[in-house]
Amino acid sequence: MKYFVLLFVIMMPSLSSAHSAEDAPEPLKLDALMTAFGWDIDNAEIKYQQFDDGISVLFGLGGNIGVSIGDDGVFIIDDQLPQLMPKIKKVIADLGGDKIDFAVNTHWHFDHAEGNIALGAEGTWLVAHENSREMMQGDHLINMVAASYNQLAYPKTALPDITFVDAMQFHINGQTVDLWHFGPAHTTGDTAVYFRESNVVHLGDVYNNAGYPFIDSGNGGSLDGMIHFCSQVIERINQETVVIPGHGGVTGYQALVDYTEMLTLVRNRLMALIKQGASLEDVYAANLTAEFDDKLGSNVGFLNRAYYSMQSKTK
Repeated sequence: MKYFVLLFVIMMPSLSSAHSAEDAPEPLKLDALMTAFGWDIDNAEIKYQQFDDGISVLFGLGGNIGVSIGDDGVFIIDDQLPQLMPKIKKVIADLGGDKIDFAVNTHWHFDHAEGNIALGAEGTWLVAHENSREMMQGDHLINMVAASYNQLAYPKTALPDITFVDAMQFHINGQTVDLWHFGPAHTTGDTAVYFRESNVVHLGDVYNNAGYPFIDSGNGGSLDGMIHFCSQVIERINQETVVIPGHGGVTGYQALVDYTEMLTLVRNRLMALIKQGASLEDVYAANLTAEFDDKLGSNVGFLNRAYYSMQSKTK
């Protein structure tokens, strides 16, 4: 996630004090967290990129928003923050849309799903994996290593109206839209959304193109799960597929393959160290990601969460 890169620049812990799974930093309030991320709600600009058949992606603060506009209405993927909803709606209107009819949450984290608070109260049908809905009903600490945030339970009107287990399908705006879940990955309730006719897939934060990914291992995410999830998506798309990440710019099939290979390489290196009894500090010192750091930035949060997600495999 782009904001994790910002956090590591602003709040980088020393290697000796990097937080463990049990030792999260004191949770920040939302305003302080936004300041750490460099987010300015009042001056935020929502930009967009258009594809074929009424498909677009919106970039703002938080997760990228996929949009389908057509005769059947407006279908979106993720909805960022309620404070941004007026700006999001304006861009959708500029693209030819009206009321948001359906909003799919790729997962339950606030920067991807808290717009539900605004949309649910207006009658938008909210859709998510069943595990995401379950997580939205309680308070959960999100340990990002350099900072943490206590995400509170969503109000009833912001909870998904429709959930699924492994897969479901929409037929809307001339599109066959597949929703896929392949087990715990970034979280326990991730969803990939694939527009068959346009050959566009949105992976949420299972795929991050703005730096190293964040694995919410404190809430069931795992590095193995990230690799499995991406591999399953790759099997179902093709070399011409447009790939929308949860954060960062739009890419394609090969970029997702490269990302998955990077995760696999780091996983194998990390597992070898863990089997030798390596501590977290040993992992930091081993330069496991050296060939990727110039491009992807700080690896501290990624390695920390990956380490704790992999430790259970040796127990």
